[in-house]
Amino acid sequence: MPKLKPGTEVPTLEEDSTITRAAMEDPDARPYTDEEWTAVKPKRSRGRPKTDAPKQPISIRVDSRVLDAFKATGDGWQTRMNDALVEWAGQHGMLAEGAES
Repeated sequence: MPKLKPGTEVPTLEEDSTITRAAMEDPDARPYTDEEWTAVKPKRSRGRPKTDAPKQPISIRVDSRVLDAFKATGDGWQTRMNDALVEWAGQHGMLAEGAES
């Protein structure tokens, strides 16, 4: 039996049986069917949505002035740094067509 909080009252087997029987006879309290449970379960997993082109984690050394400048712009600095690299690579013909998004 799991550890219970102090003061928790546990029904006897007879009381539990009476409660269960009453619940099963109540048309508004009938258990869900497997199909009904499937309908109420979330359709997707938690977290970020899947993407066709996920970003890749890397380790890179950059000039501390550049890092400090991007960090000084606040939350989202890594995205802005990525955007700057994408822009530069696009201007220099390093990206495939349509890959500059």
